[in-house]
Amino acid sequence: MLLSMTGYGRATGSFEDKSISVEVRALNSKMTDLKIRLPGDYKEKEVELRKLVNDHAERGKLDIIIDVQNADGAATVSLNEALFRGYHRELTRLTGELGMGQTDLLQAILRIPNVVAATSGEVNEDEWKSVCDTVSKALDNLRAFRRQEGRALEADLRLRVSNIAALLVQVPPFEQDRFTRMRERLRNNMEEVFGKENLDNNRFEQEILYYLEKMDITEEKVRLGQHCKYFLEQVDNQQQSAGRTLNFISQEMGREINTLGAKAYDADIQRLVVQMKDELEKIKEQLANVL
Repeated sequence: MLLSMTGYGRATGSFEDKSISVEVRALNSKMTDLKIRLPGDYKEKEVELRKLVNDHAERGKLDIIIDVQNADGAATVSLNEALFRGYHRELTRLTGELGMGQTDLLQAILRIPNVVAATSGEVNEDEWKSVCDTVSKALDNLRAFRRQEGRALEADLRLRVSNIAALLVQVPPFEQDRFTRMRERLRNNMEEVFGKENLDNNRFEQEILYYLEKMDITEEKVRLGQHCKYFLEQVDNQQQSAGRTLNFISQEMGREINTLGAKAYDADIQRLVVQMKDELEKIKEQLANVL
């Protein structure tokens, strides 16, 4: 089962008279990009929290918001009185010297960093355990969301790969005709240059062998078919973090499709190659969202 890289998870918990709320948002990213917003009381626990998230959420751009409030709905904060008094004393002096009013001086001081802060102190380990349990629940909900989105991604990827395999089956009927046309065109060109009576059949056959080798797409067809089969095997493998592997396989598919087009020398085969490329682009778009 594939997992989507995008998702959302939310969970709530409680500890004594405090309510705990955790939200996790995940977006596409090749690497793990983790941003955490949590109350100042838990800053010393951020490294531990990052490990917990990385172990459960794997890669992606993750935004985590942790909010802890008292039963009355307000966060526990403290006022740095010494800092407040210092700012008030200096601002009052300056406004007096400059002849400025003191309108909204209180609000201005309260907006200054570190004047109002969350209550700091030693973290209650039981409270922190409740926070971690709530984070784990939110991550579980995120994973469930990713799994649900992954089902839709998996169905679309299977369809696109099957379409490429079906287009590949349509190639062989056009191969023999292009050899026949190439042989006739080459003979006509050589007869125009050397004359029909002076045509060297040995030289002609050498040229034919050269172009036959140049136009041979047997290896490309076999490898592309194998890549399609391997792609579906990896999807069936129940790996939940198969995004990178599938990306590598899709790159190999692209190389074979491009070589197939370069050696086609036939409008009908080129048409099939263009359709394969279109399907492959849709595969790559979807893989950008696979974990």
